[in-house]
Amino acid sequence: MATSTPPPVAASRTAVRKSALTDQRFSELTPALSPEVLEALDCGGFQRCTPVQAATIPHLLSHKDVAVDAATGSGKTLAFVVPVVEILRRRSSPPKSHEVLAVIISPTRELSSQIYNVAQPFFATLNGMKSMLLVGGMDIKVDLKKVEQEGANILVGTPGKLNDIMEHTDTLEFKNLEILILDEADRLLDMGFQKQITSILSKLPKLRRTGLFSATQTKAVADLSKAGLRNPIRIEVKTEAKPTSKDAGQQELGPSKTPLGLRLEYMICEASKKSSQLVDFLVQNSGKKIMVYFATCACVDYWAVVLPLLNSLKGSPIISYHGKMKQGPREKALATFSALSSGILVCTDVAARGLDIPSVDLIVQYDPPQDPNVFIHRAGRTARYDQEGDAIVFLLPKEDSYVDFLKLRGVPLTERVCPTNTEDIGPEIRSAALEDRNVMEKGLRAFVSFVRAYKEHHCSYIFRWKDLEIGKLAMEYGLLQIPSMPEVKHHFLSLEGFIPVDDVDVTQIKYKDKAREKQRKKALKRKAEEEAQNPKPEKKRAPEKPEKPKRKKTGKQRQSIQTKEDLDELEHEYRLLKKLKRGDIDEEEYEKLTGFGESDGEASNGDASDLDETKERGIKAQKKRKQRGKCKGGSRKFEGKSKMRSKRR
Repeated sequence: MATSTPPPVAASRTAVRKSALTDQRFSELTPALSPEVLEALDCGGFQRCTPVQAATIPHLLSHKDVAVDAATGSGKTLAFVVPVVEILRRRSSPPKSHEVLAVIISPTRELSSQIYNVAQPFFATLNGMKSMLLVGGMDIKVDLKKVEQEGANILVGTPGKLNDIMEHTDTLEFKNLEILILDEADRLLDMGFQKQITSILSKLPKLRRTGLFSATQTKAVADLSKAGLRNPIRIEVKTEAKPTSKDAGQQELGPSKTPLGLRLEYMICEASKKSSQLVDFLVQNSGKKIMVYFATCACVDYWAVVLPLLNSLKGSPIISYHGKMKQGPREKALATFSALSSGILVCTDVAARGLDIPSVDLIVQYDPPQDPNVFIHRAGRTARYDQEGDAIVFLLPKEDSYVDFLKLRGVPLTERVCPTNTEDIGPEIRSAALEDRNVMEKGLRAFVSFVRAYKEHHCSYIFRWKDLEIGKLAMEYGLLQIPSMPEVKHHFLSLEGFIPVDDVDVTQIKYKDKAREKQRKKALKRKAEEEAQNPKPEKKRAPEKPEKPKRKKTGKQRQSIQTKEDLDELEHEYRLLKKLKRGDIDEEEYEKLTGFGESDGEASNGDASDLDETKERGIKAQKKRKQRGKCKGGSRKFEGKSKMRSKRR
């Protein structure tokens, strides 16, 4: 059971370390749940609580604020839906039609819709109360009209839409609000909703119950907790990390942030073989329900087109899902994949949070996430509640330190050996690109978007974009040519490993879609006609600008230049003098080099006094150089050598 300790700084903390389900039954919770809610739970197949439900529901029903940190897939939705319904059931009088008693906020449309659908059987037990879903994608005028005409007592939605509704209408009353729930609080702040959250909080009464739920705790979440919660109970639900083969014989590992039934693996493979390893892995796990995460929307679009064209994956249902899709197709894609017993969903991080897709067997993180906090959210789409599941992340050889980094964050992984006998799918992808311009163009866009996304990794000391092997990556994507991009031009990234396709003019590659090809030809013809009618004028060379008259140097500048020239000359003469003393040159050669010899190159007839005079000049030059060096911060190295020579003399 959860235990509360005295609050060190105005907040108590509850730590729970349990399995997927506890022995605690919903019917045994204190305060007791109403028969109607217990019946709704029983109809949904929920008899026993998960750790987060057993720890959270009693506190919220006891009129306490809670800040919950629990692993993804641990049952957080019911942990706040049940208390919301119970608190509203205990009201002595029915509310007015526009009197809002509960608000549930989550970061995405999909998650809000999911919460709303999960909560419907429980909201149905509330007589005389209406609930409403408010998310983006709909015209605000339509939503405002619906709110004003029908009213609502429970609002479920995204912060942007809720804030817009609250600002554009005075119809809704919030003065008697009973409870506020902030789900995926860290994501709410990461997605830039801090301004909207602050605005919403300012319009709500301070005397309310508040629940803040998150799978990862950040400084922003802690700040939000201080601002929106009053003396909260902090609940942290942990699972024990399972020892790996590498940890055999060592002491028990610390707490893990991943679900108990989740098996996490990683595979290290070369960039040029990564796509082949992915296809081989999908073939090995055919018949399972799989989610494959990519870095960008363009990558999802590309691989959703390429994978069904490969012989080894023909017939496998492959569905794409990313944030740039319109709301209708997104909802349809999610509903289609949810209904499948086996298939592949290629997606971005928009599908990483909160989505409860039934019976997902396997998570593949083809591209590691930019934000390491998202890693456990991606993996948490499987092994939900008391189920088991597998997840794997593909890493390049230079990214292996990511494994140790995750282990320090309570996410231990075991290694999966990279097979060496996989079939190379590069030729198949290139063949598809040669036959269809759509494949070629999507590949180029995906490649460029991946490189630019790689530059934005939060763990830039692990994912160093300047170490990317562009040539091998281009082979992984099955590109016909490496795109011209500043990252390649100006930073000398490695092109090693790229094998260009010979005798191919990429401008002549046609679209398989006849309508698109016809449109392309029209555009090319129109462009040629425009160029014929309006030929581009030859670029004229810019006239050479007359040289600006040189500004007269100041006396200080001239003195500085002269001083440098003098020092260089004296240093040269001193070096020659040292060579003469060592016997490296004779007096005749010395005089030639110092300019004291005859102009025709013959030896000078000077006597010994000339040589003495020259030596004296050299010694004076040395002293002069020392003095100037001390005044102007001269070279200590040369000064030290000069002292040594002086001692020898």
